[in-house]
Amino acid sequence: MSSDSTDLFGDKLFPRTVPVMVPVPTPVPYSYTVPDGMAVQPGSIVQVPLGPRLVPGVVWDGGDDGKVDPKKLRPIEKVFDCPPLSKEMRDFLDWVSAYTVTPPGLVTRMALRAPTAFDPEPMIEGLRFTGHRPERLTSARERVLELVEDGIPWTRSGLAHASGTSTSVVDGLVKQGTFETVFLPPPPVVAPPDPDYVAPRLEGPQTESAAELIESVRKGEFSVSLIDGITGSGKTEVYFEAIAETLRKGRQVLILLPEIALTASFLERFQDRFGAKPAEWHSDLAPRTREKVWRQVTTGDVRVVAGARSALFLPFENLGLVIVDEEHDPAYKQEDRVFYNARDMAVVRARIGDFPAVLVSATPSVESRVNSDVGRYRKLHLPTRYGDAALPDLHLIDMRRHPPARGGFLSPIMLRGIARTIEKEQQALLFLNRRGYAPLTLCRVCGHRFQCPQCSSWLVEHRFRGQIQCHHCGYAERTPEACPECGTFDHLAACGPGVERIAEEVERHFPEARTIVLSSDLMGVKRLRLELEAIARGEADIVIGTQLVAKGHNFPLMSLVGVVDADLGLSNGDPRAAERTFQLLSQVTGRAGRSGLKSHGLIQTYQPTHPVMQAIVSGDAQAFYDREIGEREKALLPPFGRLASVIVSADSRNEAEAHARGLRQAAPHADGISILGPAEAPLALVRGRHRFRLLVHGRRGSEMQAFLRAMLANGPKERASIQVQLDIDPQSFL
Repeated sequence: MSSDSTDLFGDKLFPRTVPVMVPVPTPVPYSYTVPDGMAVQPGSIVQVPLGPRLVPGVVWDGGDDGKVDPKKLRPIEKVFDCPPLSKEMRDFLDWVSAYTVTPPGLVTRMALRAPTAFDPEPMIEGLRFTGHRPERLTSARERVLELVEDGIPWTRSGLAHASGTSTSVVDGLVKQGTFETVFLPPPPVVAPPDPDYVAPRLEGPQTESAAELIESVRKGEFSVSLIDGITGSGKTEVYFEAIAETLRKGRQVLILLPEIALTASFLERFQDRFGAKPAEWHSDLAPRTREKVWRQVTTGDVRVVAGARSALFLPFENLGLVIVDEEHDPAYKQEDRVFYNARDMAVVRARIGDFPAVLVSATPSVESRVNSDVGRYRKLHLPTRYGDAALPDLHLIDMRRHPPARGGFLSPIMLRGIARTIEKEQQALLFLNRRGYAPLTLCRVCGHRFQCPQCSSWLVEHRFRGQIQCHHCGYAERTPEACPECGTFDHLAACGPGVERIAEEVERHFPEARTIVLSSDLMGVKRLRLELEAIARGEADIVIGTQLVAKGHNFPLMSLVGVVDADLGLSNGDPRAAERTFQLLSQVTGRAGRSGLKSHGLIQTYQPTHPVMQAIVSGDAQAFYDREIGEREKALLPPFGRLASVIVSADSRNEAEAHARGLRQAAPHADGISILGPAEAPLALVRGRHRFRLLVHGRRGSEMQAFLRAMLANGPKERASIQVQLDIDPQSFL
């Protein structure tokens, strides 16, 4: 092999063709040639031609198989001046691809989310003191000189601001020769956290649990710990100590949060402990900030990231700990293009990187609970609230015995509880997991129901905005005055309550009370944060909200939590319905009494004897988990069995059904694996596409991915409008 046809690729000499994973649905890397003088290695981030476009890609592992004539290959255009993706990160991307049965190009795309950050940030012009002092000194100039005598460079605007002068004063000194121009590295997106900024304040079980986490960090080996503590037990403070120890070791930390855009209180708690906020990573970040965070994560300048599920695919320089807070939350499941559960993938990320993972929840998922029971995870239990604050007294309101007044949705018992709470100048929270004013609008004359023209779902009235809207595709129209079917005016009826309708009822009963409605569709992220801060300061008497109020917020004056429709999640046929209802109600009622106030929870239900309701009101979580785990084990449902969902969609119903039937017929015979369907999905029409569903069920050790690959390989190919989506370990059954 001649020297002019080789290049350094890792530690070995390879032909000047390399595999490059490009961010498209390709099952394998594409081959490209390496121009003379260009050095690449596995993990190098490069720019390559793909059709008429130039796209980023990653030089992948393995060499050229020799089957392609290098003369027919196109060359790499550019190697970005960026740290390469580590072997650990490439192995993780390969693992996610294989597990989710997703083309590796699509998975790699999630690690390349900030293409403008691949090149270094430009240097910033700064000023450094030359030692020359001007002949004429004003008080403003003296203030400037006091700051620069140590020789440390400043930016022009930073120096003017710190000295309390204008930039014209600084410019005048530049002209006098007092400063010379230097170029400074771009500032960090966040200040470095100090693990010893504030000494921890732990008590009892917190101290013991923190010590165990610190020991696992010191070992520096893969382990999974489950912090299982009731609401308000100080779980966050416990895992802060694991973060502190990781920072002392010089490694990076990833904290996954289900609603990062709504957790300003978490960021403040982190700053109080470490003296600086973590870098954020979520879809609401400004593009420029995302670029800075991505770049500084790869270089190691960002030490801690708090982010949504996509933060799991940031290419950390030296990740040493991953924490999944509220690990049970359904928001960790992505159901678009690449279907994955960030909680499970975080554990895989830790195993591949050989470092600890910590899962945290007051209501752990059944899967995590079983893993801790059998010893796969270390269980750290926090049975009491921090500072001996008491849990709320919970009571069921049997709506059959204590129904609301005609036209209302709040029981008289609930209304009396709200009145007493306001009299004591404390706060009440009413929870209903249903956005808008009413879930269904119909005509009293002809019975016409307003349905989305693109989905098999009803249009939800949003009275505050004057619209009826589909919550699946976003279709919206102005709320009509007359029935489009029979033309009758003023005979449209809103059926059922949403949070807006509950707010209307509350205002009728308590016109003097300060009421805030919290719902993701009523305001943007910034306004939501402002409203949450106002509630924490006591600037509201009654808060009405959807599930976003259940996620980790601390409202010191909240002493009553009322659940308007506790049965809502139990009626959809989801095998996880009981678990999710238990988790949601436990989290919501846990918002009360966190600062030590005597607190109450009132739960309106038409099924007071349901095991979930009994478990909630008795506080006997163990009984609920024992029952739920027993039923899962009998039915061989996760974690005792495996599920995979196959959704076939097409522009026409016949196309979707025929393709789904073809896949069913092509399914191989495999011991321990059965296939159900095809049948129309519960949401049979979404965004104008007809949907059929196959559900694959297998025993725990079954080769689910191999079964699905064989079925797709042997089945009909996707043509025309047909799309097939695979969801391993589905969370949604719609």
